[in-house]
Amino acid sequence: YPTGYFIHDSLDIIFNHQSRSSWEYLVHHAMAISAFVSLIITGRFLVAAVLLLLVEVSNIFLTVRMLLKMSNVPSPALYEANKYINLVMYFAFRLAPQAYLTWYFLRYVEVQGQGAFLTANLLMLDAMILMYFSRLLRSDFFPSLRKGSAGRDVDGEKFLID
Repeated sequence: YPTGYFIHDSLDIIFNHQSRSSWEYLVHHAMAISAFVSLIITGRFLVAAVLLLLVEVSNIFLTVRMLLKMSNVPSPALYEANKYINLVMYFAFRLAPQAYLTWYFLRYVEVQGQGAFLTANLLMLDAMILMYFSRLLRSDFFPSLRKGSAGRDVDGEKFLID
């Protein structure tokens, strides 16, 4: 079932002609789809798959953040409150579970076959999650650093949804 979400979101990105600006999400979704299919086929590491799905909890607050920015809500207090809740949820449901799984796989899982494949996926996802987190921090907490090294403004980017 989790693969359905990633397939649907990937198709949404492609059919809405956002694949050029959202290529990293397509890569992220391809890695997630391949990892979940691998987990389902072998029946191994299913607890890791469930733990990885906790990441989606933080999407609620990322989506609220994006909707508040898009709607220009006159109450900055609502945006401010969500900004801090979002930070806590991002840590609790993205960074912490990802860090734990990475530690666990590096420490206890064999580095051959499926274990190596999943560990490589986790390490790439670690890099992506940290990149998204740095964008979020720059946008909400360090507006003077708002422009990334490539000069892109981070406010309207899809990473805030996924």
